[in-house]
Amino acid sequence: MTKAVFTTKVSPVYDDLPEVRYHFPKSYLKQVSEAIDDWIVYYEPRRSTGDLSSSGGRQVYFATARVERIIPDELRVDHFYAEVSNYLPFVRPVPFKEGSHYFEGNLEKPDGSTNKGAFGRAVRNIKDSEFDLIWQAGFGHVIGLEERTRPRPDAPEEPMQPLSGFSEAQQPFLYDVPFEQDRRIVEQLVSRPFRDRAFSAAVKSAYSDTCAMSGIKLTRLIHPAA
Repeated sequence: MTKAVFTTKVSPVYDDLPEVRYHFPKSYLKQVSEAIDDWIVYYEPRRSTGDLSSSGGRQVYFATARVERIIPDELRVDHFYAEVSNYLPFVRPVPFKEGSHYFEGNLEKPDGSTNKGAFGRAVRNIKDSEFDLIWQAGFGHVIGLEERTRPRPDAPEEPMQPLSGFSEAQQPFLYDVPFEQDRRIVEQLVSRPFRDRAFSAAVKSAYSDTCAMSGIKLTRLIHPAA
């Protein structure tokens, strides 16, 4: 088993439905097969369609899921579907590069520039450590590593406290400290408390803390003495 990045456009060329399946040609069968029973992250590229001149894609990792199995495409020769489970969008989409740091080491050339050849591969296997850094960045607010980014300051929001198993002492943040591999952290991705909190934070961010029906802001006020 090994983790991977699955690239899917805003308007995919293939029959992708990220919450359920990923459609790919035989050329990526080996890489996808290695990710069965393991986790992947979805990446949205700059090109939003199959047109080489298209743009508008966010160039971010935007969700994670677990690969369950591969089935052949009965309508298209040499094409397959990777069926996924436990799909969960990130609270904060993660750019492929923050500062001088590339989340995928293979995307960086020795001179520090972007390896466009590697970037051109729609499926890329990644190290456990790279996956961990990406999902930590995507769920930083949920696991207590950072405050949720909000479009306007409005009323202060009570910061979420780290979930069990996510104390600062146990969880070095991003690339400042070498990350200690811990399978228990990955297991949190399927836990009900984690997924509930991630979903809640994602909805608040998507709707800017505003009720879709009434238009009332749904921020939580903190008493000064609290």
